[in-house]
Amino acid sequence: MNRPIVVVGSINLDLVARAERIPAVGETVSGHQFRTFFGGKGANQAVAAARLGYPVCMIGRVGDDAFGVQLREALEQDGIDVNGVEETEGESGVALIATSDAGENSIIVVPGANGKLTVSDLERHRATIESAAVVLTQLEIPIAVVERISEITRAAGVPLVLDPAPARALDRILLQRIDWLTPNEAETEALLTSISKDLAGQDIERAAEHLLAMGPRNLILKCGERGALVVQESGFTCWIPGFKVHAVDTTAAGDAFNGAFAVGLALGKSPVESAEFASAVAAISVTRDGAQPSMPKMHEVEEFLKTERRSLRNAAVPAQHS
Repeated sequence: MNRPIVVVGSINLDLVARAERIPAVGETVSGHQFRTFFGGKGANQAVAAARLGYPVCMIGRVGDDAFGVQLREALEQDGIDVNGVEETEGESGVALIATSDAGENSIIVVPGANGKLTVSDLERHRATIESAAVVLTQLEIPIAVVERISEITRAAGVPLVLDPAPARALDRILLQRIDWLTPNEAETEALLTSISKDLAGQDIERAAEHLLAMGPRNLILKCGERGALVVQESGFTCWIPGFKVHAVDTTAAGDAFNGAFAVGLALGKSPVESAEFASAVAAISVTRDGAQPSMPKMHEVEEFLKTERRSLRNAAVPAQHS
């Protein structure tokens, strides 16, 4: 049996309003749709991996409200092991999401139970973490928990993938224990607090070099429709071109990417192959509404890649250095 992917992170209910455009500060716009979806960056990544047919264990917290029951049941329905999902007094985490008809979004996250995840929770489920093929985590849980995850995985020799979202500066000691850091451009700017933040064009590669110098073993810089830049500790660097699709909702694209990337690594794919596979999964996800409902199954990804007539090996091209 495959060693599981373990996700330690947030579990939210997403409240999504759609309008022609996202309002500016102080502005009110009329919306034309409201829906609720199961979300949270941790849960999204867990569902993304599970939909691809890989065993997944989730560690996190939900509230003792009605939302908590629904959130836990939703994870179970996707075949995720929820023995590590504990109930805490108070409200579950929620995200308030405004989405435009062009597929853009603006998000406010209220942590709720996610903010009550503790280092003690990790210790209770330490054996699960140490037995993982890959561990995924994010920054919608307390930073002390993320730091402890990095200590446990490093000691156990388990690859750790950190999605540094929401964007914030991070301690170099933590970064040095990360096997794969996967920021988008905004998160890269937040991490690079002491150097130029101009990421246009060729400067993306320079920013990636600075990030890698801060400590993580490897880096994937996610650049939306342009694709992703993979930088490995060996010095090998390549661009993964983005797939051209009609975006409907980009809410969980990064989570789709991370969950799929972990599956690729767990299945023995190379990092570049895993990133190419993850790019396809993310591309499919943005063509659908919602966070977890947008996550494709393996047969859909295989059909997508076949339709694109684009082999995984040929998708990556060498990065151009200035």
